[in-house]
Amino acid sequence: MIRMSEVVLPGHPDKFCDQVADAIVAECYQADPRAYCQVEMSVWSDQVFLTGGIVTRKPLRYALADIVRATGRRIGYAAPNAIVADRYQVHDSVCQRREDPRTWTDHVNDQCISIGWAGYDAKVAWLPPEHYLAHRLGTALAQSCRNGRLTGQGPDGKLLVRIRESTDQWQVEQLLVTIQQLPEIALLELTARIVDDLLETYAQLLIKDRRWTATFDDIELLINPNGMLLNGGSDGDNGQTGRKLVVDYYGPRVAIGGGALSGKDLSHIDRAGAYAARHAALHATQTGAGTCQVTIAYAPNRDGPLDVVYEMDRRGERLPSTWFTHSAVRQRYRGGPFVAALGTGRHFTDSALAWNHSVSDTPTRSE
Repeated sequence: MIRMSEVVLPGHPDKFCDQVADAIVAECYQADPRAYCQVEMSVWSDQVFLTGGIVTRKPLRYALADIVRATGRRIGYAAPNAIVADRYQVHDSVCQRREDPRTWTDHVNDQCISIGWAGYDAKVAWLPPEHYLAHRLGTALAQSCRNGRLTGQGPDGKLLVRIRESTDQWQVEQLLVTIQQLPEIALLELTARIVDDLLETYAQLLIKDRRWTATFDDIELLINPNGMLLNGGSDGDNGQTGRKLVVDYYGPRVAIGGGALSGKDLSHIDRAGAYAARHAALHATQTGAGTCQVTIAYAPNRDGPLDVVYEMDRRGERLPSTWFTHSAVRQRYRGGPFVAALGTGRHFTDSALAWNHSVSDTPTRSE
């Protein structure tokens, strides 16, 4: 079976928008632990547009335009990069209100279908192996752009993997990488550094998991096949919040339901439902299922779900329907400053997040 997946680096314009949106959500939680937030961002060239609504009992510490520029600098949009975040012109039309946000956050205020998936085992973070591999390699390249062999390159980039899966064996056949670069580095030198990073990361996977069977020399590599990429980010493409949902979820072989993640507080039912569905699927897999998909439907102003559907091979434990109520979910997954990091695409790859580990390990928090 041929499996493929793709990730983007933090400087991709769509991921820039996701990271700004979640940085705004995190800032709202600093002002009010029960904050309501629904914001979206689009970017093109040096123009940023913010829309949506925020409700907190206290004012935010920073202007939204300052959050945009600070996020850009953190990602790597700073001289000598072609994009300098401090030059962004921010058009802010977000409605901010100072009142009790629980009017919006204490009940389901939208309808949605949420899908969660888990499979395989902890060695691939309970993800499809091709998606896990793409995230591992993409994270390594992003880290290298910050302070490794590729320091100063990027931060925009993409990585695509193609593997052949058979029973308990995954043979990597192709890796495609495109990374923004500074003009001072020759394309051949950039290619050599990327190859070294890929080789080092892949070698670590081979040591930890024998299911990866291909030697690195047997993998076909395509690196910047279109030549030098100098003006990446919003100079090369426009960006929108929520346009990388397949990257954020489980890769192209798993359905994603509906609704974006980044830019919404964790009481929003499409975001809360997605985390609850992942948590339940993971529990089923950890208790006997080989793979599990959980589909949940919610309706406005109804605390309990309309339906919870399990699809699994082999038998795993199912959680009671009360576990999926909005009141239970919003208690279980409280927001906080950690939300700012999720916009990079870590929703289902970060094992420190409550919904990515055992149900029995999830703390119960009171009001």
